[in-house]
Amino acid sequence: MTITIFHNPDCGTSRNTLGLIRNSGAEPTVIEYLKNPPTKARLQELLAAMGTGPRPLLREKGTPYAELDLANPKWSDGELLDFMLSHPILINRPIVETPLGTRLCRPSELVLDILPNAQLAAFSKEDGEVVVNDRGERV
Repeated sequence: MTITIFHNPDCGTSRNTLGLIRNSGAEPTVIEYLKNPPTKARLQELLAAMGTGPRPLLREKGTPYAELDLANPKWSDGELLDFMLSHPILINRPIVETPLGTRLCRPSELVLDILPNAQLAAFSKEDGEVVVNDRGERV
């Protein structure tokens, strides 16, 4: 069973998602996409697997989104992908691939819908919000 997470260790949502994956007993392939960005072909594969275009995957906060005028509808999907590859911080995270699907996991508990194994223990997010109870059930 292969699980891959496109991860930013500085992002709390990404850390929580990684924690939920590990709480299911899996050790995922962790790709720090800011250090090792996906290729254009790989990004297109991820978008196709999620059934979406690039716009919903664009991150605005803490990125050059406004400076590049990316809200402007003039940009084609291909051009948006090129921006994302030139500025990987524009790629929203975390993206998780499992045998059950591929998803942008914002909020982090969305990963529970695509994990093949149940949660093994209780899990709380870094902010203290309980996501999984002591019976391994989603709250």
